[in-house]
Amino acid sequence: MTEKEKMLQGLLYDPTDPELVALRQRAHKLCRLYNQTDESQTEEVNGLLRELIPNLGEGSFVCGPLFLDYGVFTTIGKNSWINVNLTVLDTCPVKIGDQVFMGPNCSILTPLHPLLPEERNLRRRPDGRYYDLEYGKPITIEDDCWICGDVKILGGVTIGRGSVIGAGSVVTRDIPAGVLAAGNPCRVLRPLTDADRMGIPEESVDGKTVSPEIMD
Repeated sequence: MTEKEKMLQGLLYDPTDPELVALRQRAHKLCRLYNQTDESQTEEVNGLLRELIPNLGEGSFVCGPLFLDYGVFTTIGKNSWINVNLTVLDTCPVKIGDQVFMGPNCSILTPLHPLLPEERNLRRRPDGRYYDLEYGKPITIEDDCWICGDVKILGGVTIGRGSVIGAGSVVTRDIPAGVLAAGNPCRVLRPLTDADRMGIPEESVDGKTVSPEIMD
């Protein structure tokens, strides 16, 4: 099993593996180029974003500046919009659904380290090079979620469809569908119901009328 395969399966792996180093360096270079490209250069911006995140759905966009560790292990669905200063450490798969809104300064953090320092600290190979052993857990944000600004989502978390995560929250465990949740650690405050409707006409992006269900 390669170090990349171990990493994606959530097993202990060596991040200094040459294949992983090359993938990270490629992603970091693309991030720098993207962040330095003026948003008016639409063709260049879209090209760089799709090169960085190949699994990017139609109609989705991520505002710069942004930072992704790999990019190729992140999937974003259709018509999702993510504000500035997104950080994604995608050592395990990150899945963001359709119609997801994310505010500025959000972090999606899959990596984990051993709790005990003797297992976490750097190790030295016979040739003098240093390395450590890490692992991670995947993160999933289901369709129709709104992740407000300054939210941190930690490894192993799934946020259910249609839920709203309040600003400044630290999400350490799964959040069910159709709720408002907030806090550090993030917890469910209440379900979203018809009482939350604002009377806005319900139309999809293609102009067809839709009637989405609210999970209560």
